[in-house]
Amino acid sequence: MLPVTVIGGYLGAGKTTLVNHLLRHADGTKLAVLVNEFGSLPIDADLIEAQDETMISIAGGCVCCSYGNDLIQAMLDLSALEQTPDHILIEASGVAMPGAIAASVSIMDGLAVDGIVVLADAETIRTQVSDAYIGDTIERQLSDADLVLLNKCDLVAQDGVGALQNWLGEKAPNATVVKAHHAKVPNPVVLQRHESHDGEALTDFHPHADAFQSRIIGFDTDCDVEAVARFLAAPEQNLVRAKGFVPTPEGMRAIHTVGRRWAVSDAPAGATPGVVIIAQKWGADLSAVASRWVAAE
Repeated sequence: MLPVTVIGGYLGAGKTTLVNHLLRHADGTKLAVLVNEFGSLPIDADLIEAQDETMISIAGGCVCCSYGNDLIQAMLDLSALEQTPDHILIEASGVAMPGAIAASVSIMDGLAVDGIVVLADAETIRTQVSDAYIGDTIERQLSDADLVLLNKCDLVAQDGVGALQNWLGEKAPNATVVKAHHAKVPNPVVLQRHESHDGEALTDFHPHADAFQSRIIGFDTDCDVEAVARFLAAPEQNLVRAKGFVPTPEGMRAIHTVGRRWAVSDAPAGATPGVVIIAQKWGADLSAVASRWVAAE
């Protein structure tokens, strides 16, 4: 299944900055970015290798495509490329409902929704939500989110950021809220990793600027994989993401969570057991999370 991440948020929240950051730090993962029109998402000039009317070729095997009014056909075209991308990003317009886009993706064969990421401008989000004209749109965007990137936190006092996180927890009850400056967060926080079949990707997560932490939960015996997924996606664990492989009586299974969303799928041949859990540095005690899972078993 080809993972698809929908990136939403109101105008000026930082979607363009985030997409360029993800492309710049793709590290070998072939990303395909879908935008309504090229003019709405200026790709950093030094990343562009070639361009025609419908596609921009980007360094590292990534591409950017315009889908106009036919998003589904554009995704089918991407799936048919000679070099299929590892991950698709859909940059929604500032007034689009990312949940509706994700619903369209979910009914397409061969595609799976990896998550809905909504950016919020820390300096203006509360004012925007209270606006009579745009407030309802922004609230609906937030309610769709699996992950909210609270961007531009450097423009708000530290005590104000904490209050915003609590407020967003009410507006986006199914999401994990992650603080960001200039939309810079590690790619594994936003995207499902492109895993190698031997499980090597389980050990290569490197937190950026000590803002995030990671840990691997090991499994010595067979487990109920859905119980593991529900546990890791529960709000009390306060994880940003979890991904890896779980041994079950029926064989190895792959697990993936983002916010409160979780999914279980077939594991690739040769996968080794272990699940990487990722959280903000001060957002969770990962040793305690692992201990709670052992106790829950």
